[in-house]
Amino acid sequence: MTAKDSTLKKIVTGYMLQVPMVHEHCDRCLAAARWHSNAILMVLDAAFDSIGLNYFQSVVPKVELFRQKYVETGRITSLEGLATNSDSELKEIWKNQRSWKVARETAAYLASLKQIYGLDDRAALIHWARHAQLYGWEQDPIGSISGVGINTYQYLRMMGGVDTVMPDKIVKKVIFEILDKAGIPRPQTDIDFILLLEKLAPRTGYRAIELCWMTWLVQSEAGLSRTEKYAGLLPQI
Repeated sequence: MTAKDSTLKKIVTGYMLQVPMVHEHCDRCLAAARWHSNAILMVLDAAFDSIGLNYFQSVVPKVELFRQKYVETGRITSLEGLATNSDSELKEIWKNQRSWKVARETAAYLASLKQIYGLDDRAALIHWARHAQLYGWEQDPIGSISGVGINTYQYLRMMGGVDTVMPDKIVKKVIFEILDKAGIPRPQTDIDFILLLEKLAPRTGYRAIELCWMTWLVQSEAGLSRTEKYAGLLPQI
């Protein structure tokens, strides 16, 4: 290990000590087991998150409401059901039409993989994530959906079991702080950012996905770290 690697690992460890549950949460993510392994809810999570609202305060409660009203009652039990449902009551849960478009079109594509390969919902998400490429992501059947940007694309890959990161503004802010402290130049593009984190992660002793989730969880809300504020929620999602 080089001196720079040693410095980087020490800096990252200081952040990671603030988020002790991140390893367990990322294990679940890499097993495509978030939201009780329900691919419908994982797709909705990504679709709702795509418009940039507060994740824990806005996105999670609405996905949970959908679970209670549609999944638990048997009204929508498959990706096909999500893709074809036009129930006006859905708008009472989440008003943004772009999010619903992303959710339905993503669900429709994953449902097509189910038919081709004889998969269930979760396996279809895993299959897509394992074969989805970072380079040329805009040409991917999901990446090319209007409303799906690089962050939504990467988030879905993560929930499908890929050890990678999202280049969103919070992740960049925290990671840039770490890179500056370690004397590592900041990458200039989103793709370069993702590739750098995937390369550096093993040198820190953590996985790329853990570095990504760490950046969100070390943030504070109402005087509490998200680690403290949402300690009871994380195991449920």
